Amino acid sequence: MVDESAGVAERGVLTASAEDWAVAVRRAEVIGRLAREPRIPVAVADEAAAELGIGRRQVYVLVKRWRSGSGVASDLLARRSSGGRGRGRLPAEVEALLLEVIRSRYLSRQRRTVSAVYKEVVRQCRARGLQVPSRGTLERRIGQLDPVVSVTVRHGADAARTLRSAGGEPPLIEGLLEQVQVDHTVVDLEIVDERHRLPIGRPYVTAAIDVASRCVVGLVVTLEAPSALSVGLCLAHMACDKRPWLERLGVSGAWPMSGKPREVFTDNAAEFKSEALQRGCDQHGIKQSYRPPGQPHFGGIIERLIGTMMEMVHDLPGTTFSHPAERGDYDSQAAAVLTLAELNKWLALAVMVYHGEVHSTLKQTPAGRWEQGVAEAGRPATVANETAFLVDFLPVERRTLTRTGFTLDHVQYFSDALKPWIARRGELEKFVLRRDPRDISRIWALDPDGTSYLQVPYRTLSRPPISLWEQKAAVARLRELGRDQVDENALFAMVEQMRQITEDAAGKTRASRRSRRAVERRSAIPARTTPPTLTPPPAHDSGTVVPAVPFEVIEQW
Repeated sequence: MVDESAGVAERGVLTASAEDWAVAVRRAEVIGRLAREPRIPVAVADEAAAELGIGRRQVYVLVKRWRSGSGVASDLLARRSSGGRGRGRLPAEVEALLLEVIRSRYLSRQRRTVSAVYKEVVRQCRARGLQVPSRGTLERRIGQLDPVVSVTVRHGADAARTLRSAGGEPPLIEGLLEQVQVDHTVVDLEIVDERHRLPIGRPYVTAAIDVASRCVVGLVVTLEAPSALSVGLCLAHMACDKRPWLERLGVSGAWPMSGKPREVFTDNAAEFKSEALQRGCDQHGIKQSYRPPGQPHFGGIIERLIGTMMEMVHDLPGTTFSHPAERGDYDSQAAAVLTLAELNKWLALAVMVYHGEVHSTLKQTPAGRWEQGVAEAGRPATVANETAFLVDFLPVERRTLTRTGFTLDHVQYFSDALKPWIARRGELEKFVLRRDPRDISRIWALDPDGTSYLQVPYRTLSRPPISLWEQKAAVARLRELGRDQVDENALFAMVEQMRQITEDAAGKTRASRRSRRAVERRSAIPARTTPPTLTPPPAHDSGTVVPAVPFEVIEQW
């Protein structure tokens, strides 16, 4: 059998001019190197385009021709036409000279003008005895350059950033949970309280998306502004099996996307750089990465997800829309009907719908891409004990151990299990304590060896669970009343008094929204349990932690 492709290549070698052949050989040096790579990033293609004086699209076309052909220089010979409207009629020698002058003179940081470049074209054409092209021909060749390549070479990468797509060059991430992007936003929706069904304001959502599959792997809705706790709750929701959570919401459906991420990619907000998050990520072998300052497009994947979620929320009664102008005279508070729990349930169902729709970038559904990743590399390891995992991400405090235990914000904590530590407290430094702001009725103390957490309750067990926000408000109120010294008894008496005031005011008028919001926040305090000892997992473990007695989390996500 005769190899026709070889014959075509041979005819190209014989009929090509010296200039065309020189261009093809130069292209082969660059394109042949690129064609050996399985993937060609945009930045690499841009460099090759600048080197050859062509556009990025033509680089990919030449790579395709190289791969589908014989992999020889003749595959890259310029393909000439017989002319016609919009087609080049210049001799090959003049065309090659134009490209060379554009590459060497126009595409440089010296930023020469078109007039200066055209003078050089005229000079070289006359020196070689070639036909001088018109200035319009030169301008058309320059206009055919990739604008990103042109601006990058002439003005620098920063100047070209606005010409790139919102996400810039997509990262080469193919494994499930290889990178997860996390961010917060205030929800474009007014919600109502459970008891009086009156508006209490807009909640906040913290979401996490797996870059490889575009699946939503973590979702937390709270009444508090974004904080280190919000991030910890989102990571716990991501790492643990979601079936118990869906059962508590009363949602029947599958959300199998769970597991510990290898990398968490966030912006530079304070909550993403907290000691609590850094220690928790170090404990579980999770890498932290941040967007370059001033370049929000690096988080384009999570931003797009949040934008999609808010567009869906705009169909709900009580939406605030994205802008006041878009809202017009729509009364969001009067139309509000959903509680925090009902919003959680609706979002869970919306995420399941999103997982089943074809993603424009993946060209398949996120759920399908997830299952494909599971088939290729196995299902990501999940965390068996949500409580132990969450504790590793709770806010950190440091206190000295005394004979009566720990004192934290005017509240005393004690357990008989502390006695061995108390006996040698003189030789110990300050202890690392973790505390859940939603319920400060117990703290977790890291033992001096750094191997396990001990749960330490109130010293006076009869005191009610309170949140950190209630504690701070009570202290501030006592200061206003002239109390120089705040003791524990006065603190809890003030909390009880303030609770009674908010309960009485919660159902009276729409203006008492803060009172109703405070009641809703207090209803989310987790139930108290007997104090267990929590053993944190070793760093870079497989996701399984030592079992511990869990506390029931009533926080509504």
